[in-house]
Amino acid sequence: MSAHSDTLAARLEALPVPVALELPGGKKLGAAENAAAVIFRIRERKAALALASGQIGDVGMAIVEGQVAFEGKMRELMAAAEALLPASPIQGKPGAWQRLLGWLRSRAAHTLAGDARNIQFHYDVSDDFYALWLDPRRVYSCAYYRTPDMPLAQAQEAKLDHICRKLRLRPGARFLDIGAGWGGLLLWAAEHYGVDATGITLSRNQHAYVQQRIAALGLQGRVRMELRDYRELPSTQPFDAVASVGMFEHVGRRNMTAYFHTVRRLLRPGGLLLNHGITAGGVENSELAGGMGEFIDRYIFPGGELMHVGAVLRHMALGGLEMVDTENLRPHYARTLWAWSDALEAQLPKAREVLAVTHGAERAEKILRAYRLYLAGCALGFERGWVALHQMLATHPDGRPETGSLRGAQSEYPFTRDYMYAPQNV
Repeated sequence: MSAHSDTLAARLEALPVPVALELPGGKKLGAAENAAAVIFRIRERKAALALASGQIGDVGMAIVEGQVAFEGKMRELMAAAEALLPASPIQGKPGAWQRLLGWLRSRAAHTLAGDARNIQFHYDVSDDFYALWLDPRRVYSCAYYRTPDMPLAQAQEAKLDHICRKLRLRPGARFLDIGAGWGGLLLWAAEHYGVDATGITLSRNQHAYVQQRIAALGLQGRVRMELRDYRELPSTQPFDAVASVGMFEHVGRRNMTAYFHTVRRLLRPGGLLLNHGITAGGVENSELAGGMGEFIDRYIFPGGELMHVGAVLRHMALGGLEMVDTENLRPHYARTLWAWSDALEAQLPKAREVLAVTHGAERAEKILRAYRLYLAGCALGFERGWVALHQMLATHPDGRPETGSLRGAQSEYPFTRDYMYAPQNV
């Protein structure tokens, strides 16, 4: 262990924040604990080796499992973690073994039953837990900071309105929200744009919550929430507009063309799709290196797969949709995630309490450790461009050479994007 201790000592000296390290057996390295921004107490030799080699995801898993304890603020912890990485986590092509494992994982995960299990694993953790750190509407996706001084709740409303404007929603339009979460977009579109709205989810908790919100707001006549997979929706009466927000990351690479083909089937000719979701920062990688992808798959989003925006647009075209506008909101998501992380850090005792009600004290502590690392780690990833967030607006071309005065449009998308930035409803 002495050689690894020397390696660790040298790496600790080079970190941008002072880090104190206690190894199994009590040996201490790095800064003095009273001067350290971050303290690691390592209880297993394997975790020390992972730290020395920069396998940050493995260190994260060791923290979740109680093999490593840490003290310090999440921003300082992430600064240390980034500096420990031996290389960019999005560089290089996956090897044959990694590609095979990815293919097997995708094949096993993305059945109707498998996707339902994966969604419920994440979104049904505890409604009360999510309510501690999300905004009051429980919008669990990238906010839109239309002005620099916006608080999170207002930025989330700006995002909801941004989507509705992009889709040109209007009273009476039939609107579908695929993966509707806790109903933020669904209810905003109904209340502010007068649409006839249908939302679907695979989360039992979200379904029950939105049903209650619909009744409380008196929207039973034109808003409905269904516990249903997108592949099971009938296309007998296609929708005028479709939104998919934070959902297509769960679809899987091998299903992506079929996903967009299904959306095309559900969307009337000339209608608009807004596909909002996380994309890979690298062209070749489907997950982050350094063990970070494995961490996310094990503790947060089992079965999740990311693709570069270029690959997503190719599948979109193969599915018969025409992309008419794409916007990268990557820095907006970094800010959103830090807001979530800060909110959770401010509520740690309450978070333990509400998680323990459903999961018991020991399991609750593991979940809390995982989410603390997940939120702050993802904030870092979006800041550094390891992952991105794209809103892709697409049409189902209607085949007509003229749509009103817009010759050749074949959809309701205007010739310019000025309409997206008219005076806001927020």
